[in-house]
Amino acid sequence: MATDTSRFDPKFTQHVIDTIGPKTDDRSRFVMSALIRHLHDFAREVELTTDEWMTGVRFMNAVGQISDSKRNEGQRISDVLGLESLVDEIAHKLVSDEQIDPTSSTILGPFWSPDAPFRDLGGSIIVNAHKGQVALMHGKVIDLKTGKGIPGAVVDIWQASANGKYDFQDPENQEPNNLRGKFRCNQNGEYYFYCLKPTAYSLPTDGPAGVLLDLLDRHPMRPAHIHLMVTHDDYKPLVNQIFPSDDPYLETDTVFAVKDDLVVEFKPKSGDPKATLDLEYNIILAPRGYEGASGPKL
Repeated sequence: MATDTSRFDPKFTQHVIDTIGPKTDDRSRFVMSALIRHLHDFAREVELTTDEWMTGVRFMNAVGQISDSKRNEGQRISDVLGLESLVDEIAHKLVSDEQIDPTSSTILGPFWSPDAPFRDLGGSIIVNAHKGQVALMHGKVIDLKTGKGIPGAVVDIWQASANGKYDFQDPENQEPNNLRGKFRCNQNGEYYFYCLKPTAYSLPTDGPAGVLLDLLDRHPMRPAHIHLMVTHDDYKPLVNQIFPSDDPYLETDTVFAVKDDLVVEFKPKSGDPKATLDLEYNIILAPRGYEGASGPKL
């Protein structure tokens, strides 16, 4: 049943918006006006109680209190609500005029590092002992318009170890930059290196994100994934994650990052003493300035 709005002051929300001063820039005015309007409509729709409002205030306070240089709980709350994945789609979705679309993007997440070293093609990002399965990952970075490989494209990869932890979370078992590395494509746009078949892991549940997941009766699991950042000066950069096809959490990823073209198949590999699995993954980049069928991006 629709909420009876007749008892609410119909001028109140607009009055709050009208108090925004003349020095506010146009974009901030537009964004904050929309936020206030939607926030007030939400409160009226659910008839938010004083206790519920105060619970929300305490929840936001707790998000800030638990966050530090290694833990961004506010970002996790955005992820659990699907907001970061939605913002990524708004910012990066590009529908092509060509026969194919560029490779899908996903959220960056909190664990990328600018300090990952360049490694030789054919090398390994595995530095420390582990209990996972080693895979040879290889493929080609391709120009959307020409279909040709992109020489010199940089593939930056990072992943959690088989215990579900990234290097800086796990100093007892991992050195800095374990399972991280950058690889520069050869003259044909090809890359190849050794990594681990990734392992699913849980978001931390000892803070507000865990409280929210419990309230929503949802699990905290991220499907197994490998992070990629692919760049070249002449192309739109790509940030994404790829997911093994046999992972049980693909449909219920707690941060809603899974897309069909990001699901990959690890196949058995023979004749390679360094790996028991093979993963081929080709990446399609759009040239900088390319607008496609979806029109220009801000």
